[in-house]
Amino acid sequence: MKKKSAYFVGIKGVGMTALSIYFKEKGYTVKGSDTEAVFHTDKILSRFHIPVVRGFDKKNISKNYDLVVVTGAHGGIKNSEAQEAKEKGLKVVMHGQALGEEMKKYCGISISGTHGKTTTSALVASILTHAGCDPSYVVGTSDILDLTAPGHYGRGKYFIAEADEYITSPGFDSTPRFLWQHPEILVITNIEYDHPDAYSDVSEIENAFYKLTQNLKGEKILIGCCDNNSVLKVLKKYKGKILTYGFSKNAMYQVGSFKFEKGKTTFDITKSGAKVAQVSTYLTGKHNILNSLAASLVCRTVGLSWDEISENILKFKGSRRRFEFIREKGKFRFYDDYAHHPTEIAATVSGARMFFPDFYITVIFQPHTYSRTKSLFKQFLTSFDWADKILIAPIYASAREEKDTSVSSEMLVAALVKNGKNAYLVNRPTDAVKGIKNNEVKKELIITMGAGDINTWQDEIYKGVQVT
Repeated sequence: MKKKSAYFVGIKGVGMTALSIYFKEKGYTVKGSDTEAVFHTDKILSRFHIPVVRGFDKKNISKNYDLVVVTGAHGGIKNSEAQEAKEKGLKVVMHGQALGEEMKKYCGISISGTHGKTTTSALVASILTHAGCDPSYVVGTSDILDLTAPGHYGRGKYFIAEADEYITSPGFDSTPRFLWQHPEILVITNIEYDHPDAYSDVSEIENAFYKLTQNLKGEKILIGCCDNNSVLKVLKKYKGKILTYGFSKNAMYQVGSFKFEKGKTTFDITKSGAKVAQVSTYLTGKHNILNSLAASLVCRTVGLSWDEISENILKFKGSRRRFEFIREKGKFRFYDDYAHHPTEIAATVSGARMFFPDFYITVIFQPHTYSRTKSLFKQFLTSFDWADKILIAPIYASAREEKDTSVSSEMLVAALVKNGKNAYLVNRPTDAVKGIKNNEVKKELIITMGAGDINTWQDEIYKGVQVT
């Protein structure tokens, strides 16, 4: 029997990488293409022996491919390779569509939300894997540290997928990517305004999430965080089975007492005022208490006991670029995080402060896209309140947008300074090193932050800082 083959156009994106690994483990011969730029997915693709062609060229498309999966970036469906595949009569699908098609074969678990969906998806995948369920999963990160991969073709009945609200192919297909999914269990962690190039206001985003609830099949279980007003609006419209969670006293499953100590977070889960479980995790911050609670509820819903959940959640070691510990050097501890929305930044930095109350915290932030920086400019001004020093790198522009001279990192720095913040512009890693050298403190946390390539600054900063 001929081995099937799949080609991924724009394979280095985290979602595409995770899906390509899933197909590789499923038995496909997998290959892909992308730009020459360095991505944090390069290592994992190499480890799985998935070849990546540099650049896009229609000559890369053979008539022998059984499937061609296309990213929404790099021109999406209008990419020269995608067009060539269509002309050759090959099966061509966008990433979101391919993910949804694979999910149909399983009991699907979709994890959605403006923030927290990657960590919550990874948590569910980790807990179920360590509990012996061998689920399939596709999570938008370059690695889930304890599972050693962001994607997996499992032999169990469950398929865990991160459910992204961004559109399928900018300029050509405005269908939210998650609407290709038809899960039996759906989590909505939170809903906020984001992706200003795709949505005009938060009500449009709320409507997209409500449409996703209508895709539920089978058990049709909706798990939502009732701390978020936009999630509450969606929950009120949904007519199926609902489980709510949060810090709110109105939650069915409520966070009880909690504490942060010695690199560990411990919290109680209560139902109707009675404690049902105590959970500990190596994740920090109140936002990760909510992510851990959401993941716990998913696992309880599919049949794990609270004891099994409590035991296996401690085996989760985190995922790449989610407050990821990189290394130490003398008084310095280096972390990297993907936060790029004001709410995510505030959650990450406040979580860092909870774990490291006596450290000086320097955040090196790279704004992601002109449109987001402009639309959420005022919110960015209060998102760094827990940081001691803020170093702002140039805006990382998306390939799908034009340069907008009405917004810049210089403007953001000026506004932060006007608001009393200790903020500076840094155009390159050496500038960041100079900014850090001025900090005469005993212990310092350095966090690179953003959805672009700011993580690539880590090595040069590490080499440049002096240990006294």
